Amino acid sequence: MSLKSKSSAILSFLLAITTLCALSAWSADMPQAVRQALKQAGIPETAVGIYVKEVSSQQPVMAVNSDTPLNPASVMKLVTTYAGLELLGPAYSWRTEIYALGKVEDGVLRGDLAIKGYGDPHLNLENFWLLVRQIRQAGIKEITGDLLLDNSYYNVTVGDPGAFDGDRYKTYNIFPEALLVNYRTSALHLIPQAENNTVRVVADPASELLDLQNNLKLTRGNCGDWSNQLRVEVRERQGNNGRTTVILGGNYAMQCGQNTYYLSLHENPAYIHDLFKKLWRQQGGSFSGVVRNGVVPKEIAPLRVYHSPPLAQIIRGINKFSNNVAARQLYLTLGDIMIPSNDHTTVSLEQSDQAIRRWLLTKRLSSPELILENGSGLSRTERISASQMGELLVAAFHSPVMPEFISSLPIAGVDGTMKSRFKGTLVAGRAHMKTGTLNEVTTIAGYLLDHKNRRNVVVFFVNHAQAANARSAMDALIRWAYERA
Repeated sequence: MSLKSKSSAILSFLLAITTLCALSAWSADMPQAVRQALKQAGIPETAVGIYVKEVSSQQPVMAVNSDTPLNPASVMKLVTTYAGLELLGPAYSWRTEIYALGKVEDGVLRGDLAIKGYGDPHLNLENFWLLVRQIRQAGIKEITGDLLLDNSYYNVTVGDPGAFDGDRYKTYNIFPEALLVNYRTSALHLIPQAENNTVRVVADPASELLDLQNNLKLTRGNCGDWSNQLRVEVRERQGNNGRTTVILGGNYAMQCGQNTYYLSLHENPAYIHDLFKKLWRQQGGSFSGVVRNGVVPKEIAPLRVYHSPPLAQIIRGINKFSNNVAARQLYLTLGDIMIPSNDHTTVSLEQSDQAIRRWLLTKRLSSPELILENGSGLSRTERISASQMGELLVAAFHSPVMPEFISSLPIAGVDGTMKSRFKGTLVAGRAHMKTGTLNEVTTIAGYLLDHKNRRNVVVFFVNHAQAANARSAMDALIRWAYERA
């Protein structure tokens, strides 16, 4: 063999050794504590996807089944909110337009009042009050016509809210609507009253559409999982003048203190009409019309335009408290921003899917295994691999919107869905992580500052019948990542 051939062989051998060393470095065995926790939970290692990587490194610290597409549950919100920050900008706000469909003379609108929505995901009670106040500030005191609601901006089919899991009154099952006020939510505040041994229930907002029957019994036992101990029966209203009846039964422990149970009980037009009448009269206005769905004529200019709080503020609610409806509204908004068109009168889920994929392609994060349905994770079909999620988090860390993105995530032991997790440990305050849970799905992903102050991304997906038991394994991985040499 010639000297040149020997040198070439040696170089090839060294390259092979280097490659093997690199592979062993990033495909290290699963920590024993994690493996043991999975075994005790009855979860096979083939049902998990793990990806751990320092944000400044080229290779991951650990990758287990990391290229396998899995259901991420609510962790999918990280894709939607990061895309929103980059494509829309942290200061982006949604508009809601108010129209006078008639002449305004001496404070009297002789015609209908119309409200057109563009998907504001944060038009809650306080903000809707501000919107109504803007109408009064426009000089209108009396409305002789009806209230017209324009939801035409969304080209989305509103299906059965109970189709996902059979619980149609749960607020997380609400479908996106271009004009959505307070997520169509009725909050039932439960207040134990020891002086007369009862549980007081207060509906918020108070509604002419609701008949509340309180059969709760106050007990002195442990609190436990109070919400699952309630018996909630809903009887839908009959006819145009009927009321929805909610019957509360079961035990409620004094130890639970004050809590709130949320329900979505009313259709969108009825909910907005009821609330608008109440707020309008509170501000001295006169209105006795009915509510109608319709479309505002294009040639009319709005009387007022209400703007939502900035996106950077809204995504805190999406990620810290896993707000599915707001995530879906944000996802739909992305379709309008990215798809070039001569007609932006509507947006659709198909546009949003294309927008996300184009954006990921520009960041070299595109993957054929990615499946998007609504961007919230409330889906049986959405899929992403642990490695793609991990690399997306690495890219977000190096993005100009990094501060806004990370600050939107729950902090371990501090707030959001991580408030009670790692409390009193060294990890508390050092992990910003989003959690996700569905039937047979448990996930977590985010950032961890380890004991050497190295910033790591940590992704752990579990798709298995015993996924509900995976928390101990996930916590073991996070502790390992925090303590590693």
